[in-house]
Amino acid sequence: MTAAQHSQMNASVECRSSSAYAEQPVALTWGGRRLVIEEVLSRWRTPEAIHFRVRTSDGQTFELSYRESNAKWHIQQS
Repeated sequence: MTAAQHSQMNASVECRSSSAYAEQPVALTWGGRRLVIEEVLSRWRTPEAIHFRVRTSDGQTFELSYRESNAKWHIQQS
């Protein structure tokens, strides 16, 4: 991880879901602040997790990963 990247385990992510959880992240908590997700830049799935690259309303970008096996989020600022 470079000096420009930070991560938090077990962070809070709010999602809009219909038939499955973690379909559309709408906000995340980072550094004790709630940040609204303005745009999902990309999404992909691996055997371990569902991943999203997002941009928040203040212009920050993050990679969100949701591990279905333990129902936990990982947030990495990029």
